[in-house]
Amino acid sequence: MSSPATRAAVPTSRYRWGAFAAVTVTVFAWASAFVAIRAVGQAYEPGPLTLGRLLVGSVALGAGLLVTRRWVWPTRREWALVALCGLSWFTVYNLALNAAEQSVDAGTTAMLVNVGPILIALFAGLWLGEGFPRWLVIGALVAFGGAVLVGAATSRAEESDLLGVVLCLVAAVTYAIGVLAQKPVLRRLPALQVTWLACTIGAVVCLPFTPGLVMELASAPAAATAGLVYLGAVPTALAFSTWAYALARMDAGRLGVSTYIVPPITILMSAVLLGELPALLAIVGGAVCLAGVALSRRR
Repeated sequence: MSSPATRAAVPTSRYRWGAFAAVTVTVFAWASAFVAIRAVGQAYEPGPLTLGRLLVGSVALGAGLLVTRRWVWPTRREWALVALCGLSWFTVYNLALNAAEQSVDAGTTAMLVNVGPILIALFAGLWLGEGFPRWLVIGALVAFGGAVLVGAATSRAEESDLLGVVLCLVAAVTYAIGVLAQKPVLRRLPALQVTWLACTIGAVVCLPFTPGLVMELASAPAAATAGLVYLGAVPTALAFSTWAYALARMDAGRLGVSTYIVPPITILMSAVLLGELPALLAIVGGAVCLAGVALSRRR
């Protein structure tokens, strides 16, 4: 007969493995998003692309919510935080990211946007009471050094412009704000519900782009439209749900830093599918970022 300690260890192990699986899905889906945006952006402008992606995501998430039938009515404070998440992470983040990839390649964009986890780790320590574990701080500093190298490489690239770099950093900031707004809400509300609400709020804010979306749907190649649907269904509906699931079970700082593995995956996908590679210095910077991830995960 097993002891109480043994029985208690089983659900804890499953709990951790569930969060790990959710993070894995999120990382690969978000890595593919940078590549898809770069490809679809040739047929869709940033505003219509954002609206189309969020509409598809909202419908897919809404269907999942109907199946699970889990709904907890938010308090006034929770409504405010969900709205902030929707405006920052789903609206501004996507608009900035889509515009940035008009001039910055997918791999470099992914590395620049991943300054966001540094902000998450630091702000989570300040605002969410998660503290500043020594290895988290060391890993964040190392990763920040890698991000500086990426920025230096990008500033030298002829095909990239300063506005694109700035837009990547705007996306990083709004990404961090969205995570920090989402984390407290997930303590009580179901992850799927929170993700659907934030995505739907983002879509509503982007409704002024409807005429442009209608026009571009009529003229865009079928492959570009399929890419738009993919962005809404996988990197948005699926990946944001798995992210919220993991965020409800992990510290925001550690989870945010773990997404530094997205850039190297993006670079590989971009090289194979788009024939694009970042500058050598940018790749070195990405490797340094990964070293920061490894350090941040130490105990």
